[in-house]
Amino acid sequence: MPVNRSYRVIGLMSGTSLDGIDAAFLETDGESAVAAGPWLTKPYDRDLRESLRATLGGKGDTVSVERALTEAHAEAVSLLIERHELTGIDLIGFHGHTILHEPHNRRTWQLGDSALLAKLTGIDVVGDFRVADVAAGGQGAPFVPAYHAALAHGLERPLAIVNIGGVANVTWIGADAGKLRAFDTGPGNALIDDWVFTHTGENADYDGALAAAGTADKAMVKRALAHPYFQTRPPKSLDRDDFAGFRPDGLSLEDGAATLTTITAVSIAVSIAQFPEPARRWLVTGGGRHNPVLMQMLAGMLEAPVAPVEAVGWDGDALEAQAFAYLAARSLGGLPLSFPGTTGVPAPLTGGRLFKAG
Repeated sequence: MPVNRSYRVIGLMSGTSLDGIDAAFLETDGESAVAAGPWLTKPYDRDLRESLRATLGGKGDTVSVERALTEAHAEAVSLLIERHELTGIDLIGFHGHTILHEPHNRRTWQLGDSALLAKLTGIDVVGDFRVADVAAGGQGAPFVPAYHAALAHGLERPLAIVNIGGVANVTWIGADAGKLRAFDTGPGNALIDDWVFTHTGENADYDGALAAAGTADKAMVKRALAHPYFQTRPPKSLDRDDFAGFRPDGLSLEDGAATLTTITAVSIAVSIAQFPEPARRWLVTGGGRHNPVLMQMLAGMLEAPVAPVEAVGWDGDALEAQAFAYLAARSLGGLPLSFPGTTGVPAPLTGGRLFKAG
């Protein structure tokens, strides 16, 4: 495909929260032109969710789960196209599902068969987004900052955009939009979700109801924040389960939820120390923005106004899927996907691998 043209792309994202597949349409040149379109979420059925959960850490029957996961992504693509009568799709940006992330070992593993997805959909696919970055010594995450920067054109800066998924990460955009700093701040929803699932079988603390009914254990919060990760300077990134050993055992369900929610909020707040200069505004995306208790905590801790990304007209439920559509177009154009200030890669680096449908 030629460079310097607009592509009609479907981006796909399966986040570490294990809730399902986001599929989003985007028309973009992979640079400044971005026109967001319809999107949807295809929730995982219980069997696929638990099969996928069993592969975390690179364990279990990854081969059959990868096929089932890829087939589910193909169904999400078909559903989006049919529901919104989309035509002329040039490309799919396929992130896959991260089951292992060890950049210190130059290893990252996103489950998903891009060649099979191209065959099932009849559409060219760009996948393997993070592999080149990690092989070059980068952290392989966060990978969305280039899209954040494209969206933030015209907004007041310095600006901080925090994504609260299973892991939380932040993008800092300077007055010069080319100046980016990004890193994982710490646990996002994963610890909260796992605590609630273990005790109730529910997948999340919906609306922060449990945390609102509990009281955070300050000693446990302090112990969690003593983790060496928080003293490490960026670039840095996390695996979903890097903090899995920390559980607020001995606390009630509600107090445990309040404690874990506080840990997420405080770990985001202390990230301010790693910014070149303070952000004038914080925008929050990802599932965590639906938790009013977490949002209230952030508003009280951060040193600038805090709002969900919808305040500037973005859709936080579609944002990551849109980002991988955008990155797929950048990959075709040979444009960099990651940068020294975002993943610590030695120089701006392109990435992704094209899988042809035919």
